[in-house]
Amino acid sequence: MKKLVLLPVLVFALIISSCKKDDPQLGDPPTAADAEFTVQVSAENDNIIEFTAANSEVIAKWDLGNEIKAEGPNVVGLYPFAGTYTVTLTIFNSGGSISSSQEITIAKDDPTLLDVPIYNHLTGGASLGVKTWAIDSVTDGHMGVGPNPAGPAGETPEWWAAGGCDKKGVGLYDDRFTFSLIGFKFDMVTNGNIYINAAQEPFYPGAFQNLGDFTAPYDDQLEENWSVKEEEDGLYLTLTGDAFIGFVTGVRTYKVISHSDDKVVLRYLDNQDPGLAWYITLVPENTITATCDDPGGGGGGGGGADTNRYDLPIDFESGNVVFESFGGSSDTVIPNPDSSGINTSSMVLETVHGIETWAGVFVDLKTPLDFSTQTEIALKVWAPMGVTLRIKLEDSNNSNTFVEKDVTVNLAQTWEEVSIDFAGEPSGTYDRVVFFPGWGVASAGTFYLDDITQK
Repeated sequence: MKKLVLLPVLVFALIISSCKKDDPQLGDPPTAADAEFTVQVSAENDNIIEFTAANSEVIAKWDLGNEIKAEGPNVVGLYPFAGTYTVTLTIFNSGGSISSSQEITIAKDDPTLLDVPIYNHLTGGASLGVKTWAIDSVTDGHMGVGPNPAGPAGETPEWWAAGGCDKKGVGLYDDRFTFSLIGFKFDMVTNGNIYINAAQEPFYPGAFQNLGDFTAPYDDQLEENWSVKEEEDGLYLTLTGDAFIGFVTGVRTYKVISHSDDKVVLRYLDNQDPGLAWYITLVPENTITATCDDPGGGGGGGGGADTNRYDLPIDFESGNVVFESFGGSSDTVIPNPDSSGINTSSMVLETVHGIETWAGVFVDLKTPLDFSTQTEIALKVWAPMGVTLRIKLEDSNNSNTFVEKDVTVNLAQTWEEVSIDFAGEPSGTYDRVVFFPGWGVASAGTFYLDDITQK
């Protein structure tokens, strides 16, 4: 049915509940009665309409007649402009699907429904109507992870926070996210790939390991929708279809921790590990003045400049060596807590293993490794127990180029030297050395590393 409107239709779907029921066991297809739904004008505003599916035991998908899609047995639509809209509910069970439609009429315009701070910040408001955001890649803490529920520190990435440019080259920093006020459209531009949590790898064909997690090929997701709902504990942003924001953990709903014209901070969960809460910081694309490809674009493992790059051997005696950690691990240069046995040096690197089984630390080198005469990478390790140590050598400018090998740390709570032979590997290729102490074990304890050499 043709939609009659007085002005271009701007709409917003407020999803009351997006929780789906599990598909019923194989049986009869749904009936027309299953697809019935009620329409109720909200008590607060004639332009806010509440829709309720008659059968809450099936999967319910809605077309609110205003270019917005929604899911769940109860949804709410905001209609700022007068007009006639055809609302369609399609319900699904294991036996099939069926749809029903109803018309609703909005008598008067109420553009005040659009004058909401979160709308104005995400889209630039009525004067602009569209705004593109990017990850604040050069700023420390632009991505991170903490506990769920939040710990004493509150909703912050207290377990691990990325340094500037830590995740260069994984397919994260070139993603763009565009929010439109007209139709509440959302575009996700991936530039060919995305960065996904390691637990998501089975769901993304072609994914490959990259800086502890995985990079996966992924097409742009255009003409999706975005919506915001207010819960008792804050605002929640939800995307439709297969669109995401930032590091992918299998969810499409994000809690808005803070929002302004210049920055949006989101918190979101992990559908494979409910004990994790991830954080991502967005800034408007047109405000970015430095990127991770610039020499001054950030520290950490960004590459390109000699800042935070070193040559082997590394002994930590100066106290100025900067490593980067991932997977929830930490890294700190401290006085040697066990100055005995084969290691009586003053300073060592302490790393407390993160909650991920692949957690670790890495360092970037000024000069790529040369294996023409010295083929082994050796270091001293103090481990809380016997564990596997994985060493990965990588091209910091092309994370697809890497080699990784394992060695066993046999001694517990004492210094032991271990080494891995990389004979046959090309010289002049690898300028990043990644260490995974306690490989394959979550929260493996506290480790100390020292005297990293090539021999």
